[in-house]
Amino acid sequence: MFKKILFATSGSPASDDAARVAFDLAGRYGAALELLHVTGVPTRAYSQVVKDVRTGEEVSVDENYLSCIGDELKSYYEKQLAACAAPCTVSIVTGYPHREILRQARGTGADLIIMGASTKGEEGKFYRRGMAGSTLQRVAKAARCPVLSVHRPHASYWGGIGSIVFATDFSKPAESAFAFASKVARELDAELHLFHTLDIEKGGMGRDMDQDEIEGRLIEARKRMYATYGARMPEGFKKWQVEVWEGTPYVEIVKFARERLADLIVLAHHASDPDLEAARIGSTMEQVILRANCPVVSVNHPDKI
Repeated sequence: MFKKILFATSGSPASDDAARVAFDLAGRYGAALELLHVTGVPTRAYSQVVKDVRTGEEVSVDENYLSCIGDELKSYYEKQLAACAAPCTVSIVTGYPHREILRQARGTGADLIIMGASTKGEEGKFYRRGMAGSTLQRVAKAARCPVLSVHRPHASYWGGIGSIVFATDFSKPAESAFAFASKVARELDAELHLFHTLDIEKGGMGRDMDQDEIEGRLIEARKRMYATYGARMPEGFKKWQVEVWEGTPYVEIVKFARERLADLIVLAHHASDPDLEAARIGSTMEQVILRANCPVVSVNHPDKI
């Protein structure tokens, strides 16, 4: 399933939950795992002085500094590296985090990027702001492969992928997300739950829908789900089902995933913007990342599906 996984880490407790998922996936499914740490941002063009992303201090970059950072990272993940059955490497680079993550993913041919929703380790802060970290935003927008994020420290991923929720709004980008979700479900023999939320606030075009209209639209949406995705299900794969609820999309997705004991939620990176390179991560995706109690995969490009 996964052959090369890139785990972007700050080497701090803020990345611990993403690390748990990264090491488990690599070891469980035999994928090569690369731990990538971006030490800091150059203070000026062609300068060897960078601002350390962890301390905020300006430091001079040389081989000794990079070697020390590498040793620190290996020491921090010593137990995980020793226990992981898959091949693991550690890379230390300097630059803007999102650029270096994308550069490394392209260079190594990674088919999955794993990272935390933020590097600050302040979950409450991001709930108040209602947004994911800027590095995740930029990586998810431009990555050619799916991006898996883990935000909540009590994420219920305890190893392996046995239940997957694919949430769709029937948009064009959702087709790539479905291709990824169905492929993972088939190859890992996991249950696949196809889920759609009837947005009752937008669906009524500014007016309140009565219950009969809501019920009618739910039936129509369920038929559309079978027609859109049923025929495209991998051959011989039977472990899938369709569900349609009404409400606020991100709230219902999180509730549904919790009810189905999901190990993974898969969504399209955005819904409406036709420009893949410019599209900002959608508000539903963002809120699901911040609130879900399991890892969330953002799919933007179909390249590595």
